[in-house]
Amino acid sequence: MFKNIKKILVIKFRHIGDVLLTVPAIRALKQTFPDARVTVLVNSGTEQVLAGNPAIDELMVFDRSIKKLPAVTRYLKEISFLKKIRANGFDMTVDLTGGDRAAVVSFVSGTRYRLAADPGRKGFACKRFLYTHLADIQKTGHMALQNLDVLRCFGINTDNTEVDFFIPQQSSASIKKIFEENGFRGTDPVAHMHPTSRWLWKCWKDEYMAEVISWLIDNGIKVVVTSAPTEKELEKAKKILSFVDPRFTTNGSRLLDLCGKTTIKELAAVSAASSLFIGVDSAPMHIAAAVKTPVIALFGPTDKNSWAPYGKGHVVIEKPFPCKPCKKGSCADIQLRDCMTAIKPDDVKKAVSTILNLKTRDSVPEAK
Repeated sequence: MFKNIKKILVIKFRHIGDVLLTVPAIRALKQTFPDARVTVLVNSGTEQVLAGNPAIDELMVFDRSIKKLPAVTRYLKEISFLKKIRANGFDMTVDLTGGDRAAVVSFVSGTRYRLAADPGRKGFACKRFLYTHLADIQKTGHMALQNLDVLRCFGINTDNTEVDFFIPQQSSASIKKIFEENGFRGTDPVAHMHPTSRWLWKCWKDEYMAEVISWLIDNGIKVVVTSAPTEKELEKAKKILSFVDPRFTTNGSRLLDLCGKTTIKELAAVSAASSLFIGVDSAPMHIAAAVKTPVIALFGPTDKNSWAPYGKGHVVIEKPFPCKPCKKGSCADIQLRDCMTAIKPDDVKKAVSTILNLKTRDSVPEAK
């Protein structure tokens, strides 16, 4: 079906977690066309989740900051970027984004073969005619497999559907040193807690998250808390930690605050060095699953069938609500949603006890 494929461009203009879930599809391309050079085009700030992957020969980055430039300057930079894409002489593009920008990039690239999932009526008029091969896929399975299905429709496949994340030795060594400096020994059970998300409406109740942190420490599990460096996530994490039992917040050897202090690679190293990960639907959740750390994921508005931690050994905690997955209806402007507050700390404690085979104390005693 496809002849003389020497250069392939994969396009994924999405967020960090979405980009990571393209790994099986990228692997399928490399295995099907082993002599081809595979380039992946992503938004700036997401490239590190794919850096180091041996199936990728080059990472190209679209600088999203140009969207804030004056119209004429932005237009000139957009044209320059498209010329750069076309000059590469790609033979095939695989659009795993589904957005209008990716469709234009795919078409302007001048490739003979342009693959994508059939957009139907989404996007601008005649968008579907910018591609040469449209895949009719079922958009109900996990996103990692939906990405792969775009290629499977045309005989491009792999037996290895795992999502891998590559951690540089330097990042692992950096986190190991931080752990040791804070009294975290290699034999200590550690829970990596990432309670925030770029979308705060995915987050759990602050007091509930703090209660679980206190309970973990009281049961001999050391806790590392992380968040993105954005102001809103740092503020959210700080508030959560303010509710933690003060006996633990004053003792750095049991609770380590790394909020806003890690790179994406170091964040992965934290998960890899931990016994389990606890958090909400977020990119760090996907990263933890990719480094094969057991994940306890709290799901409220989003669809677990598409976005659950990928792989085996993970636990998704959610409560049944008729409005799930959220269509941004009556609770669109409410950050703390009923589908999240319906999840209780005991639900998480039970999952932790099962994964770590703990004989736990029922509650945290009051601070003296």
